[in-house]
Amino acid sequence: MHIKKSVFHPITANNASFLSSKIAVGESFEPLIKIEGQHPRIFAKPIYHQQKIPNSLQVIYVREGVYERLQEALSVLPKIYSLVLYDGYRPFQVQQYLFTHFAQEVAQRFPHLSEQEIDSETRRYVAFPSLDCAHLVPHLTGGAVDITLGDINGHALNLGTAFDEISAKSTTRYFEQFPNENHKACTYRRLLYNCMTMAGFTNYSEEWWHYDYNNIAWARRVQAQSASYGAVQAVIHNHYVKEFNFI
Repeated sequence: MHIKKSVFHPITANNASFLSSKIAVGESFEPLIKIEGQHPRIFAKPIYHQQKIPNSLQVIYVREGVYERLQEALSVLPKIYSLVLYDGYRPFQVQQYLFTHFAQEVAQRFPHLSEQEIDSETRRYVAFPSLDCAHLVPHLTGGAVDITLGDINGHALNLGTAFDEISAKSTTRYFEQFPNENHKACTYRRLLYNCMTMAGFTNYSEEWWHYDYNNIAWARRVQAQSASYGAVQAVIHNHYVKEFNFI
């Protein structure tokens, strides 16, 4: 009962200072697996394929350990809720497309910003497409997921913003500061955050939907010296991963 109650606890600010030293990647060679109905409370809805983004995947892939921890998250989440996955492993070409698309949207919404400010604002919402170990794209590792809370039938609940929305309200703790603005969304975000972090994930504070495990972004937040998930290069055929290798 204590664990079940704790999933409703407020989301606390993450005051951990990131390690300044370079984080090593000791690749575990854990495979990518498809999420396709293995668990009755995990629903895969690949949003970028639905948006017809070039080279996007028709199914969601994650590292094996990520899937195991999603099951752990469900073990503490009340049974009337489910987890809805929007994205997992993301091909490099899709990351490039998204960065360009978001930069254009930021420039249109904030025409007064300089090019440098546009780049900085864009990086709040989408990682710069990089294979460099120090700035490795989290989704390229298979250790990042974009996820939301759903009802028992897999219908996404309202967590206060649309997925990928460029807004101050997209920050994970927004409704902790303004709980009366949307009490239900505040509760849903707490449920999602607590069940995911109890399972070992860490959250990117600018996006309530983004969680990491065992990649460099995760290692920085937990102050680990190394990560086990490096970059994965995949051959894509008809929007499926045909084969992959570790780089």
